[in-house]
Amino acid sequence: AVVSLQIEAEVQRRKELIHQSVERRAIISKCYKPKHPEVYTLQDSFLAPEFLEILRFCTSPGADLQGLLSFLESFSDKRIYRLPVFTEEFCQAFVEELENFEQSDMPKGRPNTMNNYGVLLNELGMDEPFLTPLRERLLPLTALLYPELGGGCLDSHKAFVVKYALHQDLDLSSHYDNAEVTLNVSLGKEFTEGNLYFGEFSQDPAPVPQYLEVEHVRGRGLLHRGGQIHGALPVASGERWNLIVWMRASAVRNRLCPMCRRKPELVEAEGFGDGFTEPAGQQEEPQTVDLCAL
Repeated sequence: AVVSLQIEAEVQRRKELIHQSVERRAIISKCYKPKHPEVYTLQDSFLAPEFLEILRFCTSPGADLQGLLSFLESFSDKRIYRLPVFTEEFCQAFVEELENFEQSDMPKGRPNTMNNYGVLLNELGMDEPFLTPLRERLLPLTALLYPELGGGCLDSHKAFVVKYALHQDLDLSSHYDNAEVTLNVSLGKEFTEGNLYFGEFSQDPAPVPQYLEVEHVRGRGLLHRGGQIHGALPVASGERWNLIVWMRASAVRNRLCPMCRRKPELVEAEGFGDGFTEPAGQQEEPQTVDLCAL
């Protein structure tokens, strides 16, 4: 009985989070004065030339996984890949903008229950002008890397920036993401330690997990399966800011929830509804299901 009451309270809390977030976004939109307004709209000049080259390859005739892998850094057999994403200049301007927001008296939501410091980017109004185009540009890449996870039809996202520093959030314990595919980009600033570590895929538990440590490189992003168990080791000094984009495919998760492993019962929700997103005007399964079938 106690457990069911706790679950009920958590469900209620999560429903309220959505409304609180909408209210915060309205206040921020009306009252917040950005320091670097240009960073709110994705521009090619923010993207590393190598990133644009990778996208050109992925959209060229005959692009295949083997060819793509020659552009990426691969780590073990865990399907974790590193690639340049942003320029140094953009990372610096973006962090300055986030610090400006952090120091303002605007209302702030927590990215999730594990991160107390950071920013929910939809509340800053970055979803449509920045994050949706970034996710859409990644599709040819994720389609080749993660076809069985709906990599070609990632149709929604949740994006936030996390901050690690001494006397704030230092590290992050082992977890997996509510995402089909995750992009994690190091934005800086200056820090030591704080590496990411990766264990097994959540669907393949191992009696003795093999852990892999990966260093952050400013401007570079890691792509991994949302279900890859991972965490962050403590920073020893400085501040570490990372952009996290949880990318989701409704064609996959409308069949099987990645968190509870059951077929979800869909209910009305605001925004992207945790990625169980019915395309507009379509009550049936999305047309993309055949391409993305598990």
